[in-house]
Amino acid sequence: MALPINKKRAKGRDQVVAIDLGSRTTKAVYLQRRGNGCVLNRFVIQDAPVYEKSLSPDLLAEHLKSVMQALDTKAKSVVLALGVSDSILRSTELPLMPVPEMRLMLKHNSKNYLQQELPDHVFDCYIVPPRADGSQKEPVRGSQKYKVWVGAAKDRLLNDIQAGTKAAGLVADQVTLSVLGPINAFEAAFPEIFAKEVVALVDVGFKASTISVLSEGELMLSRVVGIGGDKLTTGLAESIGVTYVEAEGIKIGMPHEVESSLQPLLSPLGRELRASIDFFEHQHDRTVGQVYVSGGAASSEFILQNLQSELMVPCKSWDPTVAVTMGLPPDQMGRIEMAAPQLVVALGTALQAVN
Repeated sequence: MALPINKKRAKGRDQVVAIDLGSRTTKAVYLQRRGNGCVLNRFVIQDAPVYEKSLSPDLLAEHLKSVMQALDTKAKSVVLALGVSDSILRSTELPLMPVPEMRLMLKHNSKNYLQQELPDHVFDCYIVPPRADGSQKEPVRGSQKYKVWVGAAKDRLLNDIQAGTKAAGLVADQVTLSVLGPINAFEAAFPEIFAKEVVALVDVGFKASTISVLSEGELMLSRVVGIGGDKLTTGLAESIGVTYVEAEGIKIGMPHEVESSLQPLLSPLGRELRASIDFFEHQHDRTVGQVYVSGGAASSEFILQNLQSELMVPCKSWDPTVAVTMGLPPDQMGRIEMAAPQLVVALGTALQAVN
């Protein structure tokens, strides 16, 4: 799903630069197609620009120039992933019609289908195809409704992104949603599990976390939880009387030293994620068998163990780079293992674009 900003979008690229515009750090990857697979040539994790209300085109342009310089590529087209604070993903039912007609219908009547007025938004739609087992019948056009995932972002934001990329000497070939990145990366990395099992993907971001429940290759539930790494670090800093930077290091590097302070901060996140899993399981009478965690917090075994205790489902971090061949320079090969959980969105966005 890519928001419709570029009518001449390229198909089947041989190379792609994907940029995950996070609220604290920007993550980017440079990927090339080689034979039937893809090669990861370089990655970047860079501090995001500090801004209060909106990222101006000029500020974005300077930031993109810095990211592209660090990627050491002459590529001009980029794919950008918008974070959950700047985008929306909702499930609804719509009459079967061409996607452009769906977009227009949502633009004029979003409240009827999404239970929210979304003026001045741009929409894109993904029609969920019928299941191979016949549990979902093929609809006849105009006779019944189809399950559709709807993505949206503000029109002004997309215009600013186009202006910023143009000022940086680049072309925004696609703008998509960061919440889709882990799903695309997981499908590429673990196709058998993706196609046959019921799993939850949890991405712990800076300001918020997302949970996506997949059942035999279909996205069944997507939810944003307003608790992320920032709240954990801020709470820990206040609890033990240290600076934010010190608390961040302790949270990842020495969590057992502050177990009594960190555990109460993790519990609300675990409860919110558990509520989402419960909702899915009660609605569909299926059990989530495994939770795969990404984001910076996934590097902490202590955090994973605590989430597992709250969720009552096995939790593990995962490496999206198993879906690609490594073509990294020596200085990045030594860092990719630690960086991989943070690159899930960027890599998933790139893999979707190149395929």
